Amino acid sequence: MRLYEHPLSSYAQKVKIALREKGVAFTAEMPESFGTGSQDGPFAAANPRTEVPVLFDGDGAIFESTVILEYLEDRFPEPPLLPRDPAARAFARMTEEVCDTQYEAVNWGFGEILWFKRATGDLAEHLRAEATAQTRVLQKWLAGRLGEAAWFGGERFGWADAAVAPILNRSVHYGLGPEAGSPLAEWHGRVKVRPSVAQTFAEFDAAAAQMAAASELYTTGGRRREYRDHRLEWMVKSGGVEVVLAGLRDGNIRFPWPGGAM
Repeated sequence: MRLYEHPLSSYAQKVKIALREKGVAFTAEMPESFGTGSQDGPFAAANPRTEVPVLFDGDGAIFESTVILEYLEDRFPEPPLLPRDPAARAFARMTEEVCDTQYEAVNWGFGEILWFKRATGDLAEHLRAEATAQTRVLQKWLAGRLGEAAWFGGERFGWADAAVAPILNRSVHYGLGPEAGSPLAEWHGRVKVRPSVAQTFAEFDAAAAQMAAASELYTTGGRRREYRDHRLEWMVKSGGVEVVLAGLRDGNIRFPWPGGAM
């Protein structure tokens, strides 16, 4: 199998964790046109949204991280990541949904300020404060779902754990991790040493160390950050509409396909 990915993508990390949990061999690569929105070449042919991850299995190309996880669960049922009980399966999927939308957007917005300097001064401080406050709300929600269990699936590592791991770890990287000694912090301590996760997090760390140098590509127009659905909503509702307008003016942001390449 072959995977189009970026080590910083929480969506790609989730898929890599699942592949490694299931013992599926794969090679990973970042598409040559990643971040450009170009509709030419193999990346757009595999996924017109030009988003990672994309999984290639034989002649098939599968995009959208949740769909990929579902495919892997069907293709490699052992070990299962989803529990058998319908209510427990719904619990895992709801946890993933919130991580993939609301929580990912907060992390993404914080990164726009930290790595890409989309705002400075008072606006940057305001957006950081918004991201910090919203992170605490989301972590409280996750802590409630975890309870006193070892894993979000109960006694076994599963689907929800694979979804939460890259999202919460990004907060830890930003210095916004859960309170030390809390059950959620202890969960992070357990999950980060699990082999499938440890390797994925090591790849994240290596890529994050290069972000300061790479960030200029996204502000000079060489690559453009994608302001998709929940990310755009977060920036606007959190008071960063000026960031969006500046990105449109400078031509260094983009919106999703179709018509997203500006």
